[in-house]
Amino acid sequence: MMRRCALASLLSLSLSACTVMDAVNPFSSSKPKIPSLEPITATVKLNTEWRAELSASARHVFTPAIIEDDVFAADESGTVAKFHDGKTLWRVPADKLLSGGVGSDGRQVVVGTEKGDVLSFSSADGAAQWRAKVGSEVLAPPVVTGELVLVRSSDGTITALDALDGKRRWTYTRSNPALSLRADAGMAVTSSSVLAGFPGGKLVSISLRSGTVQWEATVALPRGATELERIADVASTPVVTGAEVCAVAFQGRAACFDLSNGNALWAREMSSSTGLDADARYVYVSDEKGAVHALDRYNGGTIWKNTKLTGRGLSRPLSMGSNVLVADSQGVIHVLQRDDGALIGRLETGRGAVLADPGLLGRGYESALIQTQEGSLVAVKVQ
Repeated sequence: MMRRCALASLLSLSLSACTVMDAVNPFSSSKPKIPSLEPITATVKLNTEWRAELSASARHVFTPAIIEDDVFAADESGTVAKFHDGKTLWRVPADKLLSGGVGSDGRQVVVGTEKGDVLSFSSADGAAQWRAKVGSEVLAPPVVTGELVLVRSSDGTITALDALDGKRRWTYTRSNPALSLRADAGMAVTSSSVLAGFPGGKLVSISLRSGTVQWEATVALPRGATELERIADVASTPVVTGAEVCAVAFQGRAACFDLSNGNALWAREMSSSTGLDADARYVYVSDEKGAVHALDRYNGGTIWKNTKLTGRGLSRPLSMGSNVLVADSQGVIHVLQRDDGALIGRLETGRGAVLADPGLLGRGYESALIQTQEGSLVAVKVQ
């Protein structure tokens, strides 16, 4: 499912142009009819552990930050909040309209705005710490890692700020093509590098210490006669698993690379803007049409493909032990069996589209958390 379309520099084009890509655009006034769900034989039960409410988001996707049982979340109106086991520990106003998800390391909480403001708060009580400025709107959740806060802005820039005072440490800038998806694609971080996908199908490894490029790999190459056809963006967050990093491009491919040098390990033709997840054996992808794929992590071969959710606008899949969880544009959570892709559980949240990435919750990662476009935080456990 396309979360939304962006016109990086061709601002005169309308969002309705995105409908040519057979996708659900949740911010469009004209939406295709969502197929109804077929009955399933449930072999697992989904229990709602807790719910919390923030304001609805009309134009942006908000992904919460999860630190074990603590959840840090925000909404478009400017509220930043901390929850523990569903209980509200604090809520503070950012005094600005916010435009993306939350970053946290458990000590500080960081959010961004459409105008490129970056705001840091104490995780203990929500007290304001510092404010900084980056080049343009911040759609992706910042990453707080060690001494740095990494902020990705929509102009193709990643800025490393000092976690203590917000001062700029380094900047990596990459030009965007004429037309690209307006995506809240995040960053993956290792002990020495930050990995990010970009419009044009590129995956880049950047040194955490200096901001210099360590390697660049091609997930997909633009193809087609028109600018729309040539969109081939890595519009979701890469996933690091073991010694590999995997990513998927819209109108492109899913691919895995050697984490140390960027050498390609395998690639498969596939289109997704919502992303993928991986475990010790498989890579899971939600594609643009609503199919869920399991690929062999080591060679990209198809393990299974489930098409029973076609047209429902799926979120990024979430690996949960023996299960895989996805949510859809109607706020329904689905559980698939890891080994064969069978649909084995379902929960209707009734809380609006799920565009944000689901996350693992709890000390043993036994639960999942979603944030809907209506502003609901829903924690569920699969039993």
